[in-house]
Amino acid sequence: MPSAISPPWQEKASGFFSSSGVKIKSAGQSAGTFVGEVAKDAKGNFTDVAERVGTLVKSRWAFLQQPSTKQAMQERLISAAATTGTLLRKGVEETKDKVAVGKTKVEEVAKKTAQKSKTILTDIERWQKGVASTDVFGVPIEVTVQRQQSSKPVPHILVRCADYLILSGLNSPDLFKSEGDKKVIQQLVSIYNQDSNASLPEGVNPVDIAALAKCYLASLPEPLTTFELYDEIKGARSSIHSMRNILKRLPSVNYMTLEFITALLLRVSQKSLLNKMDARSLAMEMVPVIIWQKGRKPEFYRQYWNQPSKIPSKNLDQPPSYSAWDMLAEEGESVDASSLIPLDDGVPTDFGAIEVVQCLIEHHNAIFTDANVTTWR
Repeated sequence: MPSAISPPWQEKASGFFSSSGVKIKSAGQSAGTFVGEVAKDAKGNFTDVAERVGTLVKSRWAFLQQPSTKQAMQERLISAAATTGTLLRKGVEETKDKVAVGKTKVEEVAKKTAQKSKTILTDIERWQKGVASTDVFGVPIEVTVQRQQSSKPVPHILVRCADYLILSGLNSPDLFKSEGDKKVIQQLVSIYNQDSNASLPEGVNPVDIAALAKCYLASLPEPLTTFELYDEIKGARSSIHSMRNILKRLPSVNYMTLEFITALLLRVSQKSLLNKMDARSLAMEMVPVIIWQKGRKPEFYRQYWNQPSKIPSKNLDQPPSYSAWDMLAEEGESVDASSLIPLDDGVPTDFGAIEVVQCLIEHHNAIFTDANVTTWR
């Protein structure tokens, strides 16, 4: 049986639930209203922001579309491009400069190397062939004179040496006897091998100039007197007439050069009180470079034109060479002047050849009567 509920409590419960529903409904309406307002405000704010952004973009675009702005932008772009181009060109130019400097250095090194190689090859060529295109030393005398294209058939190097000695060297002691300064002579040899018409440097010691002339004569493949006439010239040393006739058979260049050299030696002997070199002394020093037999070339002088020494031959029958410093003789010796007298070192002294050169010096003007006799002021 249902329980009996008191009417007042029922009324109170109904009133509570009724008021609660009203309150909930009212709260829901208030919340909805608030959310709506928030959404409305947010929408309004978004729209406002969008409008502002659009306006800003539109104003910027309009600014960019203005002619002055376009021109300014173009100028900035052109300036930037020009600056970039300048930097690039500068970089390229610096690179080119560095490459050019490097190329120059490489070319200099290559040039020096080539020159050194050329010098070495030239020395080898001179030794193997005996003649180079510009050489004076070691070249046949007729070739040297032909290259000169001069009216005087005497090598220029001898003319230069003679003129130098006549002007400033005749009083120098031991002229044509002293060996001179080897380095200086080698430098002079190098100068004339490069330019046969070169002038002698000022201030050179006359002794070195005389040694240079001897060096040139010694370098000739064949002596001025030739191998062919060696015996006949030697046999005519006691007769001026016979000597004159035999010398006329020499080639023209040999004859004129022999006349020139002996004329110079005559002038030197005329100053013997000062230079201590009379005709006899000069003959002893000059004979090895004026007259020698085949196989007796004065090799001593080869050192002055920087050619390697020949390997000594194992053939003991080969006659030895001799030089002026090996030739010793005294006027008081009672010996056969025409014989070869071996010295203690086994090198023979050709006294007959010495007398030939002495005769050419002392009787120069009588022997070379038909030549344009060399004279100096």
